Amino acid sequence: MDSKLLDILACPVTKGRLIYDKKAQELISKSARLAYPIKNGTPVMLETEARELTQDEVEQLAE
Repeated sequence: MDSKLLDILACPVTKGRLIYDKKAQELISKSARLAYPIKNGTPVMLETEARELTQDEVEQLAE
């Protein structure tokens, strides 16, 4: 994920910053508690395509 692209992208729900999870190939929105998938190198920034983060995942992000 290009760091410049990450600086430009925002959560479509909260307009907040995103965290790149390289291992899972997702962009994480802590404030919305959503993970947006990256498919074939392209972020899919649709709320309907995002998965909800589990409570454990949210707690790990807080650390």
